[in-house]
Amino acid sequence: MPQGKQKITSSLWFDKDCEEAMNLYTSVFENSKIVSIKRYPEGPLGDPWKGMEGKVLTGVFELAGQRFIALDGGSYFKFNPAVSLFVNCATVEEVKNIFEKLSVGGFVMMPLQKYPFSEMYVWFADKYGLSWQINVRGSKEKIVPAFMFVGDKFGRAEEAIKFYTSIFKDSSIDTIARYEKGEGDEEGKVKYASFVLEGQQFKAMESSLSHKFVANGAISQYIECETQEEIDYYWDKLKEGGDEKAQQCGWLQDKFGFSWQVSPAILGKLLSDPDPIKSDRVLQAMLQMKKIDIAGLNEAYDKN
Repeated sequence: MPQGKQKITSSLWFDKDCEEAMNLYTSVFENSKIVSIKRYPEGPLGDPWKGMEGKVLTGVFELAGQRFIALDGGSYFKFNPAVSLFVNCATVEEVKNIFEKLSVGGFVMMPLQKYPFSEMYVWFADKYGLSWQINVRGSKEKIVPAFMFVGDKFGRAEEAIKFYTSIFKDSSIDTIARYEKGEGDEEGKVKYASFVLEGQQFKAMESSLSHKFVANGAISQYIECETQEEIDYYWDKLKEGGDEKAQQCGWLQDKFGFSWQVSPAILGKLLSDPDPIKSDRVLQAMLQMKKIDIAGLNEAYDKN
């Protein structure tokens, strides 16, 4: 876990099972807890959140000391292996224990066993569809987001890694391992990569095989910003070449198909105000924005 405040946080989009999932995940990992839950307001909601009253608008939880964000957003996004959570374990028994608890009701993509690259490894989706890779390997962070480049994004993993590390501070490329001849994919392409953004670890891989999934907003990377200048910087950099139709409420999809949220630190405080009228005004203002405007949020909050 990086020292100091966590700058980038993985955000998980559930249909309507967010609270149940947070309870499950925090029961599996040591040093874990639910930090806060902000719910959709009671009373009729308009589309697209009709029927979400009381569900999780924003949930913050920690797994092994690392922060995650989650929400109930309906069925618009579905988890798939384009982004998975890679768990670094100290022992074979730890791999088996986590797999046993998280895999109930899910399905396995690579079975639990020894591999040439690991003493024990498994890749599976839990009952909510969230993709996990569990491995025996030492790491400074327990859980690491892993990006998979497939389809028309195959062959662009190295380009993406260089793009991301050029944008964020305290960034580096640790490892890029390439496919060699006879290893089952195109020689020279990225078999496995590890890189650092804002002192936090990320992983990447690519596959030319036929896959029936592409990256979507089910898992996004949330960037917490202190100033409007910082919001402008990350928003403008990350949206270059991305899908303009996927820009809303501080969310964007970059040119590689992966999703980011560029948001001010003050937003959580405003949305959690005990006065439901104030917090709802902030929410409604945010829903009208693409790039978040801090002055606009404050104006909505202070409105008489």
